[in-house]
Amino acid sequence: MQRRRSAGMIDISQKGEVERVATASGRIQLRRSTIEKLQSGTTKKGNVLESAELAAILAVKKTPEVIPLCHQINIANVKVEFTVGEEDIKASVSVKSVGKTGVEMDALHGLAVALLTVWDMVKAEEKDETGNYPYTKIEEIVVDKKEKRSLNQSN
Repeated sequence: MQRRRSAGMIDISQKGEVERVATASGRIQLRRSTIEKLQSGTTKKGNVLESAELAAILAVKKTPEVIPLCHQINIANVKVEFTVGEEDIKASVSVKSVGKTGVEMDALHGLAVALLTVWDMVKAEEKDETGNYPYTKIEEIVVDKKEKRSLNQSN
């Protein structure tokens, strides 16, 4: 019988503090008519991208409360960007911190929540006659970059 190892946080106490940046991106596919409503400001729930940006920032700050083994870190900056295409919205979330551990999970969490917020904000426009979402999908979520720089390097 194999003994299962219990989950646990990684001890980072011996690591030095460095500036850390991670960027995650992904996209949500939407109906062309939904994109048109989003661009004209006529979606039922209001400003989609502004809400998604705020949701992403909040999600980044709450990552250790949702992902159990993530360390709490001091967030120095969060940058959220959207590119609206004809049938999709691409999102990018960059997170910066000075600390002992990376910020890629925080960027991924912020990105996922941003895309989910877009979905929630436009679901009335995306539903078909059965109440389903046959066209809507979130995909291509990746970590685009992860960097660290010592604190004595000039920017």
